[in-house]
Amino acid sequence: MILSEAVIHDLNILADWLSVDDLSSREYANHDILILTGHAIIPNILGALYFASQTDIPVLLSGGIGHSTQLLKKAMKESSFINITDIDDESEAELLSLIATRLFHIPEEKIFIENRSANCGQNADFSRDLLAERQCSIKSALLVQDPLMQRRTFETFTYSWKQQNRDCQFTNWPVFKPKLLMTGSGVKITGGQVPGLWNIERYISMILGEIKRLYDDASGYGPKGTGFIGHVDMPDNIVMAWQRLLAEPELMKITR
Repeated sequence: MILSEAVIHDLNILADWLSVDDLSSREYANHDILILTGHAIIPNILGALYFASQTDIPVLLSGGIGHSTQLLKKAMKESSFINITDIDDESEAELLSLIATRLFHIPEEKIFIENRSANCGQNADFSRDLLAERQCSIKSALLVQDPLMQRRTFETFTYSWKQQNRDCQFTNWPVFKPKLLMTGSGVKITGGQVPGLWNIERYISMILGEIKRLYDDASGYGPKGTGFIGHVDMPDNIVMAWQRLLAEPELMKITR
């Protein structure tokens, strides 16, 4: 795929906004739990679970069988860092638990497994309900998701937990921020320190799809649309970059 400098610039603007990061600029982090939702971006998963293993923070792994399940299985089998192949029927949460216990030796008693959710909304609802059932008082959570889905995941968790009057401060941590870079051999996705990122078509499709979901109109997930999340104030430069990309003939072929 051939992308112009202007298109790469606009995609980088959107990716930076979507992968909202509240943690990297802080010098102090103290949270009751780390919530890692199911996806297939290996550097993100390894970074989050390594952090948990070093800080002894409890971990909630959320994800049943959904659109990322097969991608996660494939990524795990292909990763030389993970090298786990006995992964036939597990949910996303159970797959992540294999990495947590086998690679990082996180004790099972420090792990909560929510293995029923099939989408982002259910990640939020079922995680909330699981912690309530276990009578866990969670006031501060470190929230980790596929970097391109980080902002929507934050909005979804915030909205969901408020519906049940669950007072929790979520700190966004995408582990890394992805960026497109033009090289002599074509456009590359940078940011992750180990292999296991998106292919370029999926990367672009996800960016455009996430902005569409967050934009508060009839086709979005906000109050003017499906009502899955609250209203999101989208900066003018984000809207303009998105609209420019939607007008690009090469990108109009990409759908999620």
